[in-house]
Amino acid sequence: MLDLGRQYQPLHQELLEALDQVLETRQFVLGEPVAAFERAAAAQLGVAQAVGCSSGTDALWLALAAAGIGPGMSVLTTPFSFFASVSAILRAGATPVLADIDPVTFNLAPAAAQIVLDSERGPGVRAILPVHLYGQCADWDSFARLAHERGLKLIEDAAQAWGAEWNGVQAGGLGDAAAFSFYPTKNLSAAGDAGMVATNSGDLAERARMLRQHGMRRRYHHDEAGWNTRMDGFQGAILGVKLRYIAGWNEARRAVARRYDALFRAAGVAEAGPYPVHGVVLPREVAGARHVWHQYVIRAARRDALREFLTARGVGSEVYYPVPLHRQQALSGLGYAAGTFPEAERAAREVLALPIFPELREDEQQTVVGAIAEFLQ
Repeated sequence: MLDLGRQYQPLHQELLEALDQVLETRQFVLGEPVAAFERAAAAQLGVAQAVGCSSGTDALWLALAAAGIGPGMSVLTTPFSFFASVSAILRAGATPVLADIDPVTFNLAPAAAQIVLDSERGPGVRAILPVHLYGQCADWDSFARLAHERGLKLIEDAAQAWGAEWNGVQAGGLGDAAAFSFYPTKNLSAAGDAGMVATNSGDLAERARMLRQHGMRRRYHHDEAGWNTRMDGFQGAILGVKLRYIAGWNEARRAVARRYDALFRAAGVAEAGPYPVHGVVLPREVAGARHVWHQYVIRAARRDALREFLTARGVGSEVYYPVPLHRQQALSGLGYAAGTFPEAERAAREVLALPIFPELREDEQQTVVGAIAEFLQ
């Protein structure tokens, strides 16, 4: 699925020098390595402020809490995402409210969100948390309109979307705040856990900085009960190096996605969709979006059998995500039954992520597509 060694080798010396600088200055937690990354990251995203933290999960919580989301409030989000999208809402003391997804992008569907906002669960909603799943932005025009009409905050879960755009605006600068993850598998990755909040609000950024250090604005003076969620200097240094290369890496991912499309169509197994019948439905970049292809996710009717077939031939794959959030045991208290979100549940049965990373070779992609075509014969 991913060969980080191919990314690491050309950067070997540059990364070692950055890490050595942290050792020399002994700025192991926050400090200038993190501050320098924050400044460069904000400039690259085109936002006013960036606040580094210890993980993408913490970034989600910080973004919500800094935006004033807390007990007695609800946040509308998707049932088809990583667990943190909902657990961060719970950690902020709010209640997750879910709406179904679009079958093409797998992102939260604005029409479904509007139906939920008009339902009995709607009055308590104070924010919408769309996820830019797999590296493609949610339909931000529609969500911005909904938020404006109803006076709601908009928080981006941009964990998978560094460099993605909606109508020319980068993820991170679309909402009131955004959360990024730099988990090692992400397009822009640390050498461990790290995350970041992006915002154009100075007040929100200042509160996020306070909350990431036990609620301190001044040392040992605690204004609120915050958390210890600081980014360490080593991760800041590594991310500062990789930030200089991410635009090129994302372009390489886009090229890999285009090759997959061409290979699948040449093999005669691509179907129009959105639902698969005999072949596979390919992912696509929708109007207004610039996809950065964190994942290349197909749909297949016999997904599990296909995955077993690929594994037997040494081809990596993964399912993001096999269980929708409303069917997770830990979230049974939300009160959603099976069948509540049919698009999310069907996607969970059909999606399959194929190998994609900037250095993936065309011959390797031919092997992947050839194996899938063989299975579908």
